[in-house]
Amino acid sequence: MNNGASATSPHNSFQTHFLDIHEVLPEDEEEEGVIKMEDNKVTSSKKGLQKPIKLRELKRPQRSFNRQVSLETGFSVLGVESKAKDEKKVLRRSGRSFGGFDSANRVGAEARKGDFNIFRTKSTLSKQNSLLPTRKEKEMENQRAEGATGLNEPVNKSVPVGRYFDALRGPELDQVKDSEDILLPKDEIWPFLLRFPINCFGICLGLSSQAVLWRALSTSPATEFLHVTPFINLSLWLLALATLISVSITYLLKCIHYFEAVKREYFHPVRVNFFFAPWVVCMFLAIGLPPMLEPAKLHPAIWCAFMGPYFFLELKIYGQWLSGGKRRLCKVANPSSHLSVVGNFVGAILASKVGWIEAAKFLWSIGFAHYIVVFVTLYQRLPTSEALPKELHPVYSMFIAAPSAASIAWGSIYGEFDGCSRTCFFIALFLYISLVVRINFFTGFRFSVAWWSYTFPMTTASVATIKYAEQVPSVLSRGLALCLSFVSSTMVSVLFVSTLLHALFWKTLFPNDLAIAITKKRLVKEKKPFKKAYDIKRWTKQALTKNNSGDKEFNGENKVV
Repeated sequence: MNNGASATSPHNSFQTHFLDIHEVLPEDEEEEGVIKMEDNKVTSSKKGLQKPIKLRELKRPQRSFNRQVSLETGFSVLGVESKAKDEKKVLRRSGRSFGGFDSANRVGAEARKGDFNIFRTKSTLSKQNSLLPTRKEKEMENQRAEGATGLNEPVNKSVPVGRYFDALRGPELDQVKDSEDILLPKDEIWPFLLRFPINCFGICLGLSSQAVLWRALSTSPATEFLHVTPFINLSLWLLALATLISVSITYLLKCIHYFEAVKREYFHPVRVNFFFAPWVVCMFLAIGLPPMLEPAKLHPAIWCAFMGPYFFLELKIYGQWLSGGKRRLCKVANPSSHLSVVGNFVGAILASKVGWIEAAKFLWSIGFAHYIVVFVTLYQRLPTSEALPKELHPVYSMFIAAPSAASIAWGSIYGEFDGCSRTCFFIALFLYISLVVRINFFTGFRFSVAWWSYTFPMTTASVATIKYAEQVPSVLSRGLALCLSFVSSTMVSVLFVSTLLHALFWKTLFPNDLAIAITKKRLVKEKKPFKKAYDIKRWTKQALTKNNSGDKEFNGENKVV
């Protein structure tokens, strides 16, 4: 009996020692396990079991581990999870996970507040970090910065232009494709400045061009039978000026606090053209100045102040088109590219008003040369360029802007609406009619602030028609001028009411600007579980190989002996 007991007790202790644990127990369950093991220790000590084995069992709950045992080879993989490693793990911010990083280990809104800091101006962010009150918060911020190293890289560096076409869709490239991830969570409302796009200057374009239109209606001999009061021009001019000041101040604040987001808008193939808009608006306000406020002659310094920044910016953009790099024209051309061309004609009109005729001719020639290139590039639709959607969008009206402005500028320079002016006017008129007859295309698109920038081409075409009616007075020309002016003013009125409804009642005027939050490279989901399973198989094969080689060596030694 004693021999049998001594034979069975090691076997029992062996079974107790090699008990497999398949999952990490919570703290409360671990405490119960410790109590049970202490009870087993008391009962088993009476049977004379070995103490060192029980000491290991008592120390086992001090750390959490996962053990995976291969029954065929006895090879086990021990995965020890430390708290420090858990804090450094980063989950990518995506539209599917809605997480932000470390969302699994952090609780509440505090876990995602730091996500928006990746678009903050670097000087502002460093100043904010220097004012952290406690050492613990500094450590958390350092860990967050270490974990987000891979995510900050695409933010600080420019996103390739092809990436915008791959990740975004829509005529304005403002909607993220379903297969793409973004850097910020979709389920949260972003800060207002991050949601305020450069497209908002389109509102100023629409209102300032309307001020020019109603000035022409009130002063032109072709429309004097309407007896339009000049106070409409004054009201629209003041409204446009107030809108320009408010939008400029807001976007200036965005540049101060979220300069990284502004850089992303600059590299956007569509939105880069809206950086020309503020200067075009200023020139529109100078041209449409009400007669009761207009001096005898505008000072040339006004033209220099407004046209100077526009000229230096177009040197940069036109240089990219001409150099043939990643942002060559055939790759980035879109209807919004007309914004970078039409300003030359508007500047030529203002230059003729201040008396600089040669400067006006210079700008007109530059604008017309680039308009032909942009028009041909968009018209022929190269196979390498992004195709526009089937449904008609207000973006198509941009085709009308440049020829209409060119006809007005030529007449302003040479003092009459001659053959060249009429040629440009007829081109604009044909494009206008070709869009109007496609009524069935005016469906399937949603409201956007960018629509405002597409109203000024219709307004410019109306002003050109008024100039044509002055040179060719007839019932048809006057009726056409009146009709186009009515359509343009109606469109602006509808957009104005829609903007107020979306801003004040529906609160949907500024949704999250997903276009600036795309990643530099497409994020592919990592299949970590499959990778681990493959590694376990590989480790198992290595273990089998080592065991077989060891057995061969041992057998060889025995044979030699």
